[in-house]
Amino acid sequence: MRLLKNCNFYLLIIITIMCKWNVTHAQSPTGVSNFTGNFEINAQTYKADSAIEAPAVSEKILSNGFLNLNYNYNNFSAGIRYEAYQNPLLGFDAGYKGSGIAYRFASFTSDNLTITAGNFYEQFGNGLILRTYEQKSLGIDNAFDGLRVQYVPFKGVTVKAFIGEQKVYFIKGAGLVRGIDGDFQLNDFLPGWDAKKLKIALGGSFVSKYEKDNVASRVLPENVGASAGRVSLIYNKFSFNGEYAYKINDPSLNNHYIYKPGQAIYLNATYAKKGLGIKVTSKWLDNMSFRSERGASLNNLSINYLPAISKQYTYRLSTLYPNATQPQGESGYSGEIYYSLKPNSKLGGHYGTTLSLNASTVSDIYRTPASNDTLGYESKIFSMGNNIFYQDFSVEVNKKISKSLKLIATYIYQVYDKNKIEGKTDYQQVTAHIAVVDITKKITPLKSIRLEIQHLSTEQDRGNWAMGLVEFTVAPHWAVNAFDEWNYGNGDSEKRFHFYNVGFSYSANATTIGLSYARQRGGLLCVGGVCRQVYASNGFNINITSRF
Repeated sequence: MRLLKNCNFYLLIIITIMCKWNVTHAQSPTGVSNFTGNFEINAQTYKADSAIEAPAVSEKILSNGFLNLNYNYNNFSAGIRYEAYQNPLLGFDAGYKGSGIAYRFASFTSDNLTITAGNFYEQFGNGLILRTYEQKSLGIDNAFDGLRVQYVPFKGVTVKAFIGEQKVYFIKGAGLVRGIDGDFQLNDFLPGWDAKKLKIALGGSFVSKYEKDNVASRVLPENVGASAGRVSLIYNKFSFNGEYAYKINDPSLNNHYIYKPGQAIYLNATYAKKGLGIKVTSKWLDNMSFRSERGASLNNLSINYLPAISKQYTYRLSTLYPNATQPQGESGYSGEIYYSLKPNSKLGGHYGTTLSLNASTVSDIYRTPASNDTLGYESKIFSMGNNIFYQDFSVEVNKKISKSLKLIATYIYQVYDKNKIEGKTDYQQVTAHIAVVDITKKITPLKSIRLEIQHLSTEQDRGNWAMGLVEFTVAPHWAVNAFDEWNYGNGDSEKRFHFYNVGFSYSANATTIGLSYARQRGGLLCVGGVCRQVYASNGFNINITSRF
């Protein structure tokens, strides 16, 4: 527990610096200090509910919380984050149990050079070989602990380099990660290019991890390198972004210790003008799990990020079957169109109407037996297998009917491989049709009411669902809501459960307090293709957030 051993020392040093500098320099003629922070706690009570398989929790109450403190003075900044999991909420890894300083840093900028010591997050390009970030809802925090340098030698060129170990819970992983990235904005530093309509940016990255070979039964590479190149083009209303990544053989728990190299391609093109937007994306992945510890699992110690190309849905029933990226191999395409019908037109009506269409498909890659058993298999770039992991198609109409009435109507079609995405073995592929009607009525300038009606139809899995939600808001302080998800079409009549939630929130200045009671269904919570298992539960929830 190396991080916890030193947390009190770091806390004392950094708080002392912050307080001393804040007092000394708050009124300094050469600069003004700035001391900010934010706080959040999520707590939940648990009651055993065998009908929905909600487990008993011995503590009865679990909580996740954190406090951020940040200090800035001229070119210097420093901060700490104190985290407390007493004990972690159900669905979060037990490794989070405890409390301590999980993040601390100090950073200094001079001219075109920035140096950061301690913890930091970083991303190269689209993240195919490097992205560390924090996502509290998923229990992800894979920050580095080390040293990072960023240098701008001249306009249009940025170079970044770092070395560090990765954070996992309150400790650090065994691997050492090093990386360098260069970004070149050609129009900024090539003479005469600043006035060109075509804007070109190039970039290149290299990341390596070192982990001692301590497995007697195999000969494992101790240094694993990954490289990537990218290009970005902008011309009038068109833009294009593409990146290719290659990783040398990296035997690990995730790929069953095969010695096959990994590859990834990400392509994205957009066209945008007033009233019209078009986006087309393609992604191909093969053996691209990249972690600083070869034996890590779940969301722990991931060095890279492989974004999902499908639409990120937010309505409750549309998240029942989420898309989760498959780093060991997937190929996919997606397209989105947004179109605005003009106000006072025949189809747009008095206030105008916005239409959006979306479609995506993600499948396995095509594999053939490898000539060498240690490689596992062979594949070809952009090959697509016959196994569909995820497909969707959606149509959304967003219309303002009157000054006080707004309507959003959505239809979603989804195909979902429950066995692949959730690690099951005995489920059929799910085909679902989802309809949503979302109506907001403004009663007065400060009061509004919102109604949601949703329905999901499927012949597989648990059958049909219906949901109703009502939310009443009194700005800027109060919001009250209630909803019920009903699995009325379950093939087992004894499992046609209601999953309900009743709650309110109160906001004042920079503080929000929310309280609710919920019977929550289990499943996957996914953000950008990265997921966490959520367990069924029954109990009260309280959330408090504040910033200063």
